[in-house]
Amino acid sequence: MKKNEPAADVASIMAGTTIAGLYEAARALDGVAKKTRLLPSPFFSALGENDVYLKPENLQNTGSFKLRGAYNKIAHMTEEERAKGVITSSAGNHAQGVALAAERLGVKAVICMPATTPLLKVEATRSYGAEVVLAGDTFDDAYQRSRELQAEKGYVYVHPFNDRDVLLGQGTTALEIIDELKDVDAILVPIGGGGFASGVAFAAKSVRPEVKVIGVEPQGAACMAASFAAGRVTTLAQIETVADGCAVKTPGDLTYAFCRKYLDDIITVSEMEIMSALLFLIEKHKLIAEGAGVLSLAALARLPFKGRKVVAILSGGNIDISTISALISKSLIARGRIFCFAVQLPDKPGQLLKVAEIVARENANVIKLVHNQASVTDSFQQVQLEVTVETHNQEHIARLVAALAKEGLPVTKIY
Repeated sequence: MKKNEPAADVASIMAGTTIAGLYEAARALDGVAKKTRLLPSPFFSALGENDVYLKPENLQNTGSFKLRGAYNKIAHMTEEERAKGVITSSAGNHAQGVALAAERLGVKAVICMPATTPLLKVEATRSYGAEVVLAGDTFDDAYQRSRELQAEKGYVYVHPFNDRDVLLGQGTTALEIIDELKDVDAILVPIGGGGFASGVAFAAKSVRPEVKVIGVEPQGAACMAASFAAGRVTTLAQIETVADGCAVKTPGDLTYAFCRKYLDDIITVSEMEIMSALLFLIEKHKLIAEGAGVLSLAALARLPFKGRKVVAILSGGNIDISTISALISKSLIARGRIFCFAVQLPDKPGQLLKVAEIVARENANVIKLVHNQASVTDSFQQVQLEVTVETHNQEHIARLVAALAKEGLPVTKIY
């Protein structure tokens, strides 16, 4: 969400937010949201030297935790407000959460989405009965259109994070965690605009104050960490991250206040750490999550303690196949599992075989060869061979490069 809505009165809202509201939200969500069961993770436990459990909200109805907050918000509207219908703008998980919540409660829902939104997401939102309005090429365009329609039609706006009922709904995630793992020591939760982290931190501290709650942000969109450092809500000049569900420039003023009061720490993680976490999740647990969904996993190796019981929340799994493919490829390259290089060869028979023999001897597996006789080189008697191989890690790549160089075949790394 790129637009931040100011809460009416942060201090009074916080003062009026109680544990009773959490349990009201849990009752409202009973039979609507899945109680996603914790999954023990031997792999991630070993990686971070803690006893790690996964909270798979990527398996939640609509594919993310967003249903919890959206449903709780609409469930607590008055009959008069419900009669007006609801509206929001989103190209992601919030859209589907609002759409399903409205369908379950018999409320008209209008979702404004950029015209560039993938058809799969548009149709998923429509499948829950919402009216989808495509407007402009960017989120800002869709947001502007949603506000115009709100003013024109009198709809009630459902904000994705800067709202008490929304964050209380998200907080039910923590209630489930503590109910299932009563001696949990720490919970890791992703931060975008801060609604999820606010709700989880408030719930955990209300039920078991000793539980550490740590927010996780991508380095390329760490708006809450920047706000903490500045001591006030801060807007980032630009954002860039594969965790598009957390690509928020400005946190909410309400969520900032909640996170400031209840979060124990914020960890920022790199793009490579995010992509590596996604690949590990697929390999070790056979689970799919989006970039934002694996932020908590990416932070496990950065925790300042060992031997504790830690729950990492997988916040969502709505990711298209092409994006998964691109992220997996980048992860494999970063981890040294795929290596592409170019080598100059004399333009005569037997040279390709020579390279293949060296690669085989070093236990690498060729997956692609491009033999380019028309390439521009310093000599007309040479050609360029581009080779893509499967390798084990960066050390394996170094051994392969050294073996080729020893045979008079220095290589140029492509990726």
